[in-house]
Amino acid sequence: MSKPKRTRYRTTNWSSYNAALKKRGCLTVWFDPSMNWEGLPTGRRGRQRSYSDAAIQACLTLKVLFGFALRQTTGFVESLLRLAGLAWSVPDFSTLSRRQKALTVDISYRSSDGPLHLLIDST
Repeated sequence: MSKPKRTRYRTTNWSSYNAALKKRGCLTVWFDPSMNWEGLPTGRRGRQRSYSDAAIQACLTLKVLFGFALRQTTGFVESLLRLAGLAWSVPDFSTLSRRQKALTVDISYRSSDGPLHLLIDST
């Protein structure tokens, strides 16, 4: 049995094709400076949490979105916070590993023609 012929696609509008390829590499991440990044006192005995659930959720969302390992996630979030001009500390990989057991991150994806907007809210 012979293989079917491969379909050849020809690009006729190179300017829009190049613009679409450039848009693929665009990344914008916003962090709300009023976000509760540090953990709030729980009123229980023992050491209080250093990071809020929203901070851990934000890190784990970026981990799932980009397919990073935990150590890569901490480096990525650290560089994003530095670029945003925020002097927040970043949870280390062991904190993320321990806290991800209680938090679930599920990003539903819908195909669309426009860009994907991912909003992370601290509430």
